[in-house]
Amino acid sequence: MNKPYVIIHTHTSIDGNLDIMNLREFEEASRQYQELSLDPEKQQFGIQGYLNGKTTTQDNITHYKEPELDEKAAPVPEGDYIANTDAAMYYFSIDPRGELGFEENTFGYGSISSHIVEVLTEQASNAYKDFLRRKEISYIIAGQEQIDYEVMLDKFYNLFHVERMMVGGGGTMNWSFVQNGLADEISVILTPIANADPAGHRFFAAKEPYSNIKETAFQLESVKELEHDTLWIRYSIKEK
Repeated sequence: MNKPYVIIHTHTSIDGNLDIMNLREFEEASRQYQELSLDPEKQQFGIQGYLNGKTTTQDNITHYKEPELDEKAAPVPEGDYIANTDAAMYYFSIDPRGELGFEENTFGYGSISSHIVEVLTEQASNAYKDFLRRKEISYIIAGQEQIDYEVMLDKFYNLFHVERMMVGGGGTMNWSFVQNGLADEISVILTPIANADPAGHRFFAAKEPYSNIKETAFQLESVKELEHDTLWIRYSIKEK
């Protein structure tokens, strides 16, 4: 399998919460998180794409809008649909059954416009794939019922020429990459805030069938103090 170099890059409170908090410190950490990964003038990772889970995409892009489907659409061709192989940046979105209601085929985040690529399974309907084609949103098929991460990464590398990419959450996807040995680096923007919400979304979260609870150790590579009491911590994954 060919795969990109994968950096899990997420900003979190000191209690591990990924959720938005109405505090200046959160806003400043979010800004620095974006600058380090996606600002053309300040980025540190040299990525060509970034991957988010379905819930993160719903929260930040589609806002739970339903897709406009044509249930009578003619059958679309089998396999993947590639609308753009020369984008400056790609936004990869995991959406196994095809449910996200995009309005555009690009997303502006961190001062850069990214071409949207949907990661589907065979469960996605013809009507949904027709919807994406009408929007000129690329999609790939990676698995029958669950996302096959190895197939997905191979297609990112070979179809979109992505050699370095960022995984930006949520916690279930972050942990799945670690457990499946697909993450190369962990990058944490640690924000000096907390709310102790026991129901908050966490940096890592085990969820069957994608992953399970398993003790894992990390190797510290660097710590850098950023603005507003924020820390940037980088880890590699310790081999047992």
